[in-house]
Amino acid sequence: MEGKKVLLVDDEQDVLDALSELLTMCHLVTASHFEEAKKKLETEYFDIAVLDIMGVDGYALLDIAIQREVIPVMLTAHALTPEDAARSWRGGAASYLPKEEMANIEIFLNDILEARERGKSLWWRWFERLGSYYDRKFGLGWTEKDKDVWDKIKYGV
Repeated sequence: MEGKKVLLVDDEQDVLDALSELLTMCHLVTASHFEEAKKKLETEYFDIAVLDIMGVDGYALLDIAIQREVIPVMLTAHALTPEDAARSWRGGAASYLPKEEMANIEIFLNDILEARERGKSLWWRWFERLGSYYDRKFGLGWTEKDKDVWDKIKYGV
């Protein structure tokens, strides 16, 4: 993550502050609302954009990040559902992370960069790192719905 330019987007200042403290090795740019983030995505280069889903229209920002060839990572507390995880994957997000786990953001982002370097799926270690978290959160069998998505992620298809 050293030297990477990262856009952090969240409508909660305490989340932006926490992420900034966790990613001191990066060049960070923050935005707290949709229009500000949209403008920055459209006018600046970023290696990664960490996008809140609720409060800043994260899915619209996901589309912009994809168009601008910025690696998008979804971060959420309120849109924490299997359906939103699948929607994030289908939309081109590199990961879908719960805010409860943001203390590990550097590990998750490094996994994504390593996967890209190795030519693997950007979701390469997602189940390994977060599978048990989601099992506890959503209950066993949560991957039965949208099984095609979860199989592709699990097996890197």
